[in-house]
Amino acid sequence: MSWLWALKETARSGLTIERRRLEPLVAIRGAAGLALVIGISLAFFGPVVAASSAFGAFQAAIATFQRSWRPRPVLALVSGASLAVSTFLGFLTGSHMPLFLALLVLWTFLAGLAWAAGPTGGIIASSNVAIMLVTVTLPTSVANSAVHAAMMLFGGVVQAALIVLFPVRRWGAQRDALADALAAEAGYARRLRQDPLAAFDPVPLMKARSAAAVTPWQARRRPPELRGPRGVAERIRPVLASLADPAMGVPSEGPERDRVRELLAAAGSVLDSAAHAIRHGEPVKLSPSAVAALKTPDTGTLLAGPPRRAAERLGALLSDVIETAEGEGTKEERAEAEEAAETIRAAGEETPATHRRRPTLLRLVPVVVKAMRAELRPGSPILRHAVRVSVVVAVGYLIGAALPFGHGYWAPMAAVMVMRPEFSQTYGRSVARFGGTIVGVSLATAIVEITHPGVTLTAMLSVLCALLMYLLMRTGYVVGQACVSAYVVFLLGMAGNNWSQTVFERVVLTLVGGLLAMISYAAYPAWETPRLRGRLGDWLKADGRYAASVVEQYAEPAERGHDDVRSALLDTREARVAWQEALAAARHEPVRNRGLSHAAADDTQHALAQFGRVAMLLEAHLPSGGATPVPAAAHLAEALRRATEQGAKEVRERRVPDWAEVREALARWDAQQRTGEGEEDPFVRNGAGLLLEVLEEFSRGLDGASKPNRHPPKPPPSPGA
Repeated sequence: MSWLWALKETARSGLTIERRRLEPLVAIRGAAGLALVIGISLAFFGPVVAASSAFGAFQAAIATFQRSWRPRPVLALVSGASLAVSTFLGFLTGSHMPLFLALLVLWTFLAGLAWAAGPTGGIIASSNVAIMLVTVTLPTSVANSAVHAAMMLFGGVVQAALIVLFPVRRWGAQRDALADALAAEAGYARRLRQDPLAAFDPVPLMKARSAAAVTPWQARRRPPELRGPRGVAERIRPVLASLADPAMGVPSEGPERDRVRELLAAAGSVLDSAAHAIRHGEPVKLSPSAVAALKTPDTGTLLAGPPRRAAERLGALLSDVIETAEGEGTKEERAEAEEAAETIRAAGEETPATHRRRPTLLRLVPVVVKAMRAELRPGSPILRHAVRVSVVVAVGYLIGAALPFGHGYWAPMAAVMVMRPEFSQTYGRSVARFGGTIVGVSLATAIVEITHPGVTLTAMLSVLCALLMYLLMRTGYVVGQACVSAYVVFLLGMAGNNWSQTVFERVVLTLVGGLLAMISYAAYPAWETPRLRGRLGDWLKADGRYAASVVEQYAEPAERGHDDVRSALLDTREARVAWQEALAAARHEPVRNRGLSHAAADDTQHALAQFGRVAMLLEAHLPSGGATPVPAAAHLAEALRRATEQGAKEVRERRVPDWAEVREALARWDAQQRTGEGEEDPFVRNGAGLLLEVLEEFSRGLDGASKPNRHPPKPPPSPGA
């Protein structure tokens, strides 16, 4: 991919404006908190302190818009407190250029490392550096510096208090995540009606699992409808796949297939109803036709064996979804939902109301420190980002100070706000920042020239810009930057600074910051393209562990629990998403291919997706504790684990894996069956054969020697078939 093409694509993504769902009440609450802080500061301390406190309230509100499952008041307090500390330290050293520059470099480096804790921490830390560059120019003494810092903290406290006093969609993020997971299962059920081998994207389930982790304080206040459906949704997916797959016993056409399609359609309808109820906190309202389809006796007449058991299990799981998603509602509405759940229940118990633990804020500190320390290693993308951003901010600050424009902080402020650990985001945001600055600064300056506003009107204009920012920030980065640029102009004008600086000067300094950010990534990059083989090897290793854990269950069904299977499944999901994100980032990078072509990437990820699918179908029919053991499965599981670990190493070393150990384990299994030494289980044996077939397809795709089969392998036959 050429640099020209990469620049064109990233610029297009940065300037894209999307239609998104707006949250006017949340935006109004944030703007009201900002107006309250500015009003109190103006009344008691004057416009200069009001500008500092406004930055604190503004940033605290932005922090609450970040994608985080922590309580929004906590995010506001953390943002206000961290901004107050960083700004006060900047105040103390601001009069000594070398000392301030050293503090700026250190603070920016730590802000870059903060991305190891996640995007929310990285964004808050980067914003603190950007705002510190502006606010250190406001006070004139240490005492005034303390007042400014205290008012910044006060801004965070006010925003947190408003969230507590005037909640908008309490638990809204968690509700949306769980509802999205159930809606994804509903869509999967409908796709299986037409394509019994349809693929499923696990990302919604992963987000719902992350959202389900709560602190002890949250666990005591969580609505009951958020406590159970996620675990049920996890168990529904393999049941749906098992019910739809023709190899499980239902022919491709005929009355049995028609019945399966009815059940899948009814399951999609029930899951959609549950998703809607959870998203809006309402009682579940089921379609009468869906309930009728699930309770009809035709299921027992038309289906037999594994399909019938899958249909019964599906009914039990859907019953659990309905019961746990009832919402508050009236007594009559809850009774109606309970009756519907009981009607379609066939077996199983209600999901226990357990919860995943999220560390409290104080306990999170050592976790974040450990994550940051783990990135202090050669080759770490986060470390490279920290080095890049700290050098760029220092250089930008010196260039801004050397230019005859005055208020040179616009250059480093632009750089620190656009720089991200990933190439396309850095370049896209640089272009968007420049475009948004032109629009925002031009409009703000034009308004100033026409109206000549006083302090009160300027404060009102800044609050209006903040309101537009909160309302439109998710529609596109360029829109948000236009609002932010105008906000900064008005706020600094209220403090008595920056009226004399022209549009041209501000735009030039912003351009300098954006160009420095782009040049730094080209000079000291952290490309994903060379790391693709490592990501692919991680996914292969995780998939192999998952398949081995499933196969081991058949070897010792009475002695093993399912915890290792669950842990391995979560690992393979994370590895798959990490690979997909790396592949998406690599396709926008202007880097020559280094050992993994686009075709090889597509073929190998297709093979690993099918490998995971076969393992999932084996998991859907795991034996109970009293089932007959299959000793040969233990040898196969160990062979799968060792072979995929070695295969992952060979992928990273640019070699093609060989699966001789898995073939030998299967040959030994077949020999034992011929001599009568082993327990025969054609379902597990055929599934193991498909696992080997997909692994060989993976090697063919990696090698490119022959075009791999683009059709998914057929699943193993049903148990006892």
